[in-house]
Amino acid sequence: MSAPTVHRLDVRGLEPPEPLEKVLDALDRLPHGEQLCMLIEREPRPLYPLLSNNGFAYKTSSVPGALFEVTIWHAPALED
Repeated sequence: MSAPTVHRLDVRGLEPPEPLEKVLDALDRLPHGEQLCMLIEREPRPLYPLLSNNGFAYKTSSVPGALFEVTIWHAPALED
């Protein structure tokens, strides 16, 4: 099994709500099986419930330089 394609989105330096708008726009076009990796200088806490409520999973990591990297992908569908 090959690694998923990862799309990068750097929203450092943008003022709210532009980072949120950009990530939501990118997620509208994200194919199933691929990931979006967003780089931002503050933890995007308002984004998390939006992701969960819209069928996405995510992982947030802090990286050197006081940055956050948020990796987002389509969550597996729950079976009945």
